[in-house]
Amino acid sequence: MVALGYGVISPAMPAFAHTFGVSIKAVTYLVTVFSLSRLCFAPVSGALVQRLGERRIYIGGLLIVALSTIACAYSQAYWQLLTFRAISGIGSTMFYVSALGLMIHISPPDARGRIAGLFTTSFMVGAVGGPAIGGLTAGWGLTAPFIVYGVAMLGVCVVLYYGLRHSELAAPPPPTRSTVTMRQALRFRAYWAALLANFATGWAAFGLRVALVPLFLSDVMGESVGMIGVALAAFAAGNALAVVPAGYLSDRMGRRALLIIGLATSGAATAALGVVSTLPAFMVAAAVSGATTGIFMSPMQAAVADILGNEARAGLPVAAVQMLSDLGAIVGSVTVGWAAEKLSFGWGFGISGVVLVVAAAGWVLAPETRTLIHPEHGLAEPEADGEAA
Repeated sequence: MVALGYGVISPAMPAFAHTFGVSIKAVTYLVTVFSLSRLCFAPVSGALVQRLGERRIYIGGLLIVALSTIACAYSQAYWQLLTFRAISGIGSTMFYVSALGLMIHISPPDARGRIAGLFTTSFMVGAVGGPAIGGLTAGWGLTAPFIVYGVAMLGVCVVLYYGLRHSELAAPPPPTRSTVTMRQALRFRAYWAALLANFATGWAAFGLRVALVPLFLSDVMGESVGMIGVALAAFAAGNALAVVPAGYLSDRMGRRALLIIGLATSGAATAALGVVSTLPAFMVAAAVSGATTGIFMSPMQAAVADILGNEARAGLPVAAVQMLSDLGAIVGSVTVGWAAEKLSFGWGFGISGVVLVVAAAGWVLAPETRTLIHPEHGLAEPEADGEAA
């Protein structure tokens, strides 16, 4: 539902922001401020989850997202829309840190790739339908997608509250639960490579696709909000088709090779988006870009779970993974917005492709995590495997 909602509002966001008479750069700031608030609040979210447990922070984050999204629909000025997007970012990071920490905690070592694939697929299924629904609801008015998403999320909060109130997740975790510190995680080259890959993912998946793709389709190709939604759904559809098989393969052959292949091919596919000139060609390129992204997303999350292990429960190392993704979205949205305004849209796509290729190079220099990690504890001794950074 969260991914469905993000997809619902994405096609309408640029057009709604333009009603306040702002520039392309100002539109990209809506992505930037959302990611910036996620980035700044991520360490706090990790501490709250450790202290209060996943359930409270999970539901609380969703509630904040729901209310702030509805408030976006009633914005009377650009600064109000910007403020409500920032508040929504706080709720989003509360939700995501608790969800990612829980996924890592419950994943057995021999199935981490598959579980990461299912975790990602649950987002992608929503993301496939979200843009299309957003394009349709935008026909009722540019504020309709915000209201539809917000009301739907309020319903989800009610269902989760009553569905999880007797779960073991309702109890705060014991204070000794998290044993993996940031210093321990940073001793591993693979963790550094994972952070770089998450930065590139945030740049391409949020900074580029959310901030620049809708503008490219509307301003350059002259497409409607409805077709923008279909194009964004093509990204998500390609991604959804690849994440589960990639997760399965990563459990059998390891994470590193899939990460290198996925990041490198995604970089090439992303750069290619800037040179197509027709909508059908863009749709095909978008689906390919989404599929190549799906190749590395499951192994990337599984690699993080390998490094942190089952004992890590939404501590700072988990929050840092999300923080780098948000940092990528911030830097990416500003950079591609500047490139589109000062140079061309093609430069924005090309620069984003280079960032993904650099992340692939990071994994060339990093070791395989699946064979080096002790299943019981997650973190191996760097001295034993020569993996210290």
